[in-house]
Amino acid sequence: MHPKLRAEDLYPTMMPEPAPTLKQLLAFYLEAGVDCALSDEPVNRLAELEPVPAAPPREVAPLPRAQRDMPLAAPAVPRSEITVAPDAAIASAREAARTAPTLEALRTLLENFDGCALRHTATKLVFADGNPAARVMFVGEAPGRDEDIEGLPFVGRSGKLLDRMIAAIGLDRSKAYIANVIPWRPPGNRTPTPQETQVCLPFIQRQIELVNPDVLVTLGNPSTQALIGTREGIMRTRGKWVDYDTGTRVIRAIATFHPAYLLRSPSYKRMSWQDLRAIAKVLGQQSSPSS
Repeated sequence: MHPKLRAEDLYPTMMPEPAPTLKQLLAFYLEAGVDCALSDEPVNRLAELEPVPAAPPREVAPLPRAQRDMPLAAPAVPRSEITVAPDAAIASAREAARTAPTLEALRTLLENFDGCALRHTATKLVFADGNPAARVMFVGEAPGRDEDIEGLPFVGRSGKLLDRMIAAIGLDRSKAYIANVIPWRPPGNRTPTPQETQVCLPFIQRQIELVNPDVLVTLGNPSTQALIGTREGIMRTRGKWVDYDTGTRVIRAIATFHPAYLLRSPSYKRMSWQDLRAIAKVLGQQSSPSS
């Protein structure tokens, strides 16, 4: 007599999968972009809300005829839920940035700017770090997790490498100004969309104009393409001097690798060192009496 067959013997796929371990679950969250807490207490989004008892009906006096004939006003929409059209957001950013007379005013404008959705998902505005009167300005793409927490650009692993890079040519954060094209961290460190870049571009352009450095250094391909206006990759653009026109002055600009890229590909540090030496040479030439 044959033994009694079970359903899982005939259909192995019906067997329940084992529950993921804590390590596997954390790895899944990290890949999905969930890498930091947004509040101190956990919130169960799947829990059903307790029904709120309905209030007893009450008698309402009829409105006068004049008020009954008036058109109904549209319900108010919270500012955080207003979707701004892309073209309108870009135009608004250009107008707002143009009116900022100082860096502090520009920062205030960004803190209150509703045209970029990244503002509502980021923890802090990452405006800048360093010396606003510095002769050299470094511009990256967007903040990461550490920058989002501290509100300062380049404070994570790539920031520590940037500090060592500029220290090699006699600079530190008291002698340089550091910012990003995007001042808010994209969720999960994803790549900013073209629309997000275009909306934020007028603010970093105005920031460069207000700092007015002698040398502008773009870090990585996205910031180079956004500010210099080239479509070529970083391998072709790095190490070449170009003119950056602020509208009031022409600044010498050069592109080099982003420190995060150098952490992934340390073999390119030699090329980056060549770019740093070129920056130091130009700064030295412009500060000499004979220049």
